[in-house]
Amino acid sequence: MIFSALSRAYKPVIASLMLLFTSGCASYYSHFAMFPAENSSGEPRQVRLSWQSAEYPDWWLAGDKATSVKLETQCSDRIWRLRDGDDASAGECATGIRACGGQGRDHVATTGKSATESTRCMAINPADPDARIADVDGKLELLVSCTPAVVTEGQGDDAVNLDYLRASSVPYTVHVRKAPRGAMHARLPEFDESVCDAE
Repeated sequence: MIFSALSRAYKPVIASLMLLFTSGCASYYSHFAMFPAENSSGEPRQVRLSWQSAEYPDWWLAGDKATSVKLETQCSDRIWRLRDGDDASAGECATGIRACGGQGRDHVATTGKSATESTRCMAINPADPDARIADVDGKLELLVSCTPAVVTEGQGDDAVNLDYLRASSVPYTVHVRKAPRGAMHARLPEFDESVCDAE
């Protein structure tokens, strides 16, 4: 009887502690970058990287966390997601921060052979096999090793552009901005869609 009463009395305290441990003390940020480059067809394009993070103080029990990195190329419908070892969906093509190829969707740039799910097509800070998205800050290196198998699907108004950032043996150096989530200056830079309409 006494145990039951104590249990009821402590339930709100336990619930509060659980909430504190799962969400408390984190600072939330948006990370993004926009840079000019060429797509695989040699057309000048803007490329945008973006992700979100939750950062905890050093004394907190939880480690910093981050979403996957979204990579978009102007005028293209192909979106890449680069993930790290903390993400169960990262794929087995490599370690570190990577995006694996899609069967029938990508080719290995150096050989022209069809990429598979075991092919690393993109990597952030490729020299570091233990790289984590949550640790990326200020500047990153982006290695692109694949090209699209086809750059467009369909015809006319139904055509879908699948091109993306041109492959390079030397990583792109990308400077990243960081802002508190929800702040005015945390808005993602927008693509100029008129470029796509003109083509």
